[in-house]
Amino acid sequence: QLQLVESGGGLVQPGGSLRLSCTASAPVLHYYTVGWFRQAPGKEREGVSCVESVGGGHTNYADSVKGRFNVFRDNAKDSVYLQMNTLKPEDTAVYFCAANAGYPGDACLNPNEYNSWGQGTQVTVSS
Repeated sequence: QLQLVESGGGLVQPGGSLRLSCTASAPVLHYYTVGWFRQAPGKEREGVSCVESVGGGHTNYADSVKGRFNVFRDNAKDSVYLQMNTLKPEDTAVYFCAANAGYPGDACLNPNEYNSWGQGTQVTVSS
């Protein structure tokens, strides 16, 4: 399985921004659909955003983050980023990236479609 590492989490005030990054143990991330997920204490893991592999490029977002979050790739760095703007306290969670060698289409926000996961990075939105 592909090893993934997230970074970029931290503490931010409401209305602030953070950028999360996802990298892989081998330079193959561009072949994978990458999903971003989050899990708050006592809640189930939920899909936030996903991006199809290079060549497809479809993206999808949870309704709760549309217009605020943006997922994109840096092909030179073979990385995937989640730019999070206008953060709200309810965005507080551990954020994970995950990879799928295919493209699950409309199911790309379903965590069950992924078998390679990072360890997560904490995002806390608080004043």
